[in-house]
Amino acid sequence: METQQPFGRLITAMVTPFTKDLAIDWNGVEKLAEHLISSGHDAIVLNGTTGEAPTTSDAEKVEIIKVVKKVSAGRVQIISGAGNNETSHSIEQARQAKSAGADGVLVVTPYYNKPPQAGIIAHFKAIADATDLPLMMYDIPHRTGIQIESDSIVKLFEHPNIVSLKDAKGDVAATSWVIKRCGIPVYSGDDILNLPLLSVGAVGVVSVCGHTIGHRLRMLLDSWFAGDAKTALAIHQELLPIYTGTFRTQGAILTKAALNLLGLPGGYCRLPLVDATPEQITQLREDLRAGGVSIK
Repeated sequence: METQQPFGRLITAMVTPFTKDLAIDWNGVEKLAEHLISSGHDAIVLNGTTGEAPTTSDAEKVEIIKVVKKVSAGRVQIISGAGNNETSHSIEQARQAKSAGADGVLVVTPYYNKPPQAGIIAHFKAIADATDLPLMMYDIPHRTGIQIESDSIVKLFEHPNIVSLKDAKGDVAATSWVIKRCGIPVYSGDDILNLPLLSVGAVGVVSVCGHTIGHRLRMLLDSWFAGDAKTALAIHQELLPIYTGTFRTQGAILTKAALNLLGLPGGYCRLPLVDATPEQITQLREDLRAGGVSIK
């Protein structure tokens, strides 16, 4: 039986475009959402790491959801980041996301505190209990300082509102075992591992590079799930320069720079992120061209 895809197959975690004075560029939010929808996405993640969520207020997060929800008009699902390292605030963010019209929430492992696995399990369950929204867990230990261990993932998937896992652990072997043990729908959270994770049972991707190559990721996914592994591999290899180039420094920084190069509203970064340097933009231009993206 094919594993269900609760949020479709192609998802991108959208940047939040800021103006030069670091206000949210609301016209840019609308335009960028439409760009993602038109390039074949099934869902969009808002208020995540790539959206610079640590630097946006709760009120801004709510308004971002409302704006993109209006633009989408039901064409894609809207997933909102609702996790941080403080459980009660995460619960409040999940409830606010629900009220604003989100279709699901993305909840990252609590960072910095380094809780034991019992605390991680309790954290996710408390947020999952707070609303009826489907919840995608986000396992990214190189950012949070701690992983969601395999036994914890299996246990958490028993919760009816916990429906999927965004996997940025970088451990394909561990993910293989998790999928075998409990069948949780896994989304690749590391673009360069999209195809390897699909090969062990992932159902789709939560991309950053989907901002610039969404239609080609759609082709990769469609090819893979149609049984055409040869074409999927060819696309994967073509995209390697973009996968690597987008993350030469923090992904939101270079994604915004790439969008600006493409004439789309990337905008500026809020501190502690900083805008790409001229040297980084020159390298990015080369990486995009090497990956087949047309840049003036």
